Amino acid sequence: MREHAVVIAGGGPTGLMLAGELALAGIDVAIVERRATQELAGSRAGGLLARTLEVLDQRGIADRFVSQGQRHPVVHVHPMPLDLSDFPTRHNYTLALWQNHIERILAEWAGELGVPIYRGRDVTGFAQDDSGVDVTLSDGELLRAQYLVGCDGGRSLIRKTAGIDFPGFDPTTSWLIAEAQMAEEAPLGFHHDAVGIHGIGKIEDGRGLRLVLTERQLHSSEPDLSDVREALVAIYGSDFGIHSPGWISRFTDMTRQADAYRERRVLLAGDAAHVHPPMGGQGLNIGVQDAVNLGWKLAQVVKGIAPDGLLDSYHTERHPIGARVLRNTMAQVALRRTDDRSKALDEFVRELLSMDEPRKRFAAVLSGLDIRYDLGGGHPLLGRRMPDLDLVTADGPTHAFALLHQARPVLLNFGGPGSIDIAGWSDRVQLVDAAYDGKWELPVLGKVSAPSAVLVRPDGYVAWVGERTQAGLTEAQAKWFGAPA
Repeated sequence: MREHAVVIAGGGPTGLMLAGELALAGIDVAIVERRATQELAGSRAGGLLARTLEVLDQRGIADRFVSQGQRHPVVHVHPMPLDLSDFPTRHNYTLALWQNHIERILAEWAGELGVPIYRGRDVTGFAQDDSGVDVTLSDGELLRAQYLVGCDGGRSLIRKTAGIDFPGFDPTTSWLIAEAQMAEEAPLGFHHDAVGIHGIGKIEDGRGLRLVLTERQLHSSEPDLSDVREALVAIYGSDFGIHSPGWISRFTDMTRQADAYRERRVLLAGDAAHVHPPMGGQGLNIGVQDAVNLGWKLAQVVKGIAPDGLLDSYHTERHPIGARVLRNTMAQVALRRTDDRSKALDEFVRELLSMDEPRKRFAAVLSGLDIRYDLGGGHPLLGRRMPDLDLVTADGPTHAFALLHQARPVLLNFGGPGSIDIAGWSDRVQLVDAAYDGKWELPVLGKVSAPSAVLVRPDGYVAWVGERTQAGLTEAQAKWFGAPA
C-alpha cells in the first residue's frame, strides 16, 4: 500500500490547482485520474475570469495562460457584455482560452512541482477512520492518505460514497454541444427562435465548427451524431452535411450543490461540490478558486500547524460563493427563454445593466472580484481580495501578488521598519516592510482608507487590517496560522 498525505480524485483544473497548492507547501500529494493522458475530448470550458487570473498571478503563472489566450474586456449576462476595463485590477478582462489548454498548462505546472499522477485509473471506493483514508483504485491498488479530496465532477463517486446530499433543481432544458466538420456552408453566429438561442462558430486553427444547440425537448442520455443532425434540421432546415465529429456532449440546466463540502477526512471541490449550467463560464473558475481556498488550509492541518477545525472554514467560506453562482446561472437560464414574459424580463434587465452602478456590481459578481468572506466587521478590506499594489520594499520595487508566489501568508507593514511585531509566527508569516504611493481602491466600493498594515492569507484575502495599532493581530494569526511557536 502506497501512502500520501493527500490523495485527489480527479485531474481536471480543480484537482490540478489543488495539487499545485499543496505541493508548494511541501505536502506529499498525488492525483488519481481516469484519463491515460491529459488530452481532453473537445474544448469544454472557454475562459478564465478576472479573479481566477489574479489567483494564478498570485502563484506567478498567470502569464503562461495570458500568452495563449485572447483578452476581452467584458463578462456576459445573457448575452449582454458588461465592461470590466475600468476595474482596479491588472486583469480587467476575461481571457478566452479553451479548457484543454488550461488543463495542459496546469498539468505542466503540477509536473514541475513533482506531483505524481496515477493515470488510467479511477477511485472505486474508500474507507475512512480517525487517522486517515484507505483509497481503492480501479486496478486494485490501495492508497493510504490522511485526507481525500473529491475533484471528480458532478457525478462524484467521492461525494456519493461519503454520503453527502446533493440537493437542488432537476433539469428543464438541454443543449447539444459538438465539434465537427460540415460538407456545406453553415450560417455562423447566433440564431434565435421559439425554442431558444443556438450558435455555430469556427474552431481555432480551422479544425471545423463548434455548435451549441438548444433542444426542443429535454434529454439527458449520451448523444450521438444523429441527435445533432436532427437538431440542426429542426432549427436550420438542414444538417449541412455534418460529419466526422470530434466530440459530442449534452448539458442541462440541472443545478445542485453539496450540503457539506467536508465529511471528516473527505472534502469536495469544483463540480463535485456544485453543478450548474455554464452561463457566464463560472464553473471552472470557481473550482480553481475552491482549490486555492482549501489548499493552504489543508497543508497547515497536515503539517500539524493548525487544528483540524480550520478545514471547517473551507465550507463556511466557499459554500455561499457556490450558492451565489447557482442563483445567477439559474437567472441567466430564465433570461434565455423566448416566451413573451421572459422577453419582457430580458428587456428590463438589459435596461438595468446599461446603468453604470448595476453594470459594475454585476460585472464584479460574475468576475469574482467582489468576493468577501465574513471575517467580521471593521475596515472594508477585511475578508476581501488584497489589491495587487505596486510596492517598494527593502529588496526593491515589487507588486503585492509577487509576495504570494510560494503560497505563504504575508504581513505588509506600511508603518515603518520595526513598527509591528509578529513574534511567534515569524516561521510561518512573511513580514515585509513596504511603501505604497497611491490610492487603495476596491471593485464596486471604490477608494478605501489606507491601512498601516495588512495580514494577507495565502489565497490573497485580507485576514487582518491594522490602523496604526496591532489590536487583533495576535488573534488573527492564531486563528489562521496556528498557535505561536
